[in-house]
Amino acid sequence: MSQQFLSSYSFANGLNVKNRIVMAPMTTMSSFYNGMVTTDEIDYYAKRAGGPGMIITGVANVSESGKGFEGELSVTSDAMIPGLKKLARAIKQEETKAILQIFHAGRKTNSKILHNEQPVSASSLKADYPADSELPKELTNEEVLQIIADFGEAARRAILAGFDGVELHGANTYLLQQFFSENANQRTDQWGGSRKKRLNFALAVIDSVKQAVQKYTEKPFLVGYRISPEEIETPGIRLEDSLYFVDQIKDKVDYIHLSMGSYKRTSLNDKTNKKTLLSQFAARTKGVTPLIGIGSVEVPEDANHVLHDGADFVAIGRELIREPKWVQKVESDDIASIRTSLSPLDMDELAIPAVMQVYLMESFKSVMHFTTDSDAIQTYDTSLAPMEGFEKKL
Repeated sequence: MSQQFLSSYSFANGLNVKNRIVMAPMTTMSSFYNGMVTTDEIDYYAKRAGGPGMIITGVANVSESGKGFEGELSVTSDAMIPGLKKLARAIKQEETKAILQIFHAGRKTNSKILHNEQPVSASSLKADYPADSELPKELTNEEVLQIIADFGEAARRAILAGFDGVELHGANTYLLQQFFSENANQRTDQWGGSRKKRLNFALAVIDSVKQAVQKYTEKPFLVGYRISPEEIETPGIRLEDSLYFVDQIKDKVDYIHLSMGSYKRTSLNDKTNKKTLLSQFAARTKGVTPLIGIGSVEVPEDANHVLHDGADFVAIGRELIREPKWVQKVESDDIASIRTSLSPLDMDELAIPAVMQVYLMESFKSVMHFTTDSDAIQTYDTSLAPMEGFEKKL
């Protein structure tokens, strides 16, 4: 059966992608203590390569102060490049494109992870969640400029490692989002104040990364941006703020990637708005830059819905953990064999790293569809999912 999401796509910069399926960025918790790539990670990505048109890695921190959790990838120094080269090669099987997601955690970390250093953010404001969030130190102007430069250096290293692009993780309440949100940013300098000025940090990061791309490669190299549609805190980002944000960056990046637990979701804050979030973002990006839709995509019908709702690509996360050969099985019309649940006994066979197995069983049990779980399956049509920033810190 012909599926639209199996068709190829050519980006404006000339990069060709063999299909519209993207493996979403997901935390493996499996890097070495210093952020270097492990064999477990390479095996995990290699198991899922070859099918999706693009694979986006889990986050890699660009600054030492940006580490969000143990077992996290790092792209803070050139010492990381050899391992990242192995990771890029593992992903780039059968023309799958490799994208390195880069970020700074900001206040979404703690002093234990940062070796007794205080977390940093746009302002010295404690996050509403989790309950044990620590008060961050407000970044000085010089520190802000250094982090912006760090993003550019991270892009340089991704280029040298052989990746096909980077994705700026501006979602899930990390630093890029913190600067845009009144909940975290109450500065009065050039990096805060009005909604327009709260956008300056993201624009500067995008510019820094694009300068690195222009300087260090002549090959097509993607610069994508991931965004969360809404925050539920008050004050906080509302849908109209995110649509404004997209309007300001859509001609500056190669794609925009939503972060949602369900592609069916409507506004969490405005219950009178009955349109899907996906369709509202698609109306802003159409004809300007590609949009990646996401959220509880498990079977081909789900993927088709995402495209019909206006997205250009379909990101699949948890389902590619459960079924590494999802794309190949659809291509072979072997849909009946696609597993949409996961037995804990199959996780070694699926090359899921041991630490990630524990993480899935403890922090993500409610969304993984474990065969041993008797609880009702959660859909996240009307609530935030753990992967959107509400996960329990380990």
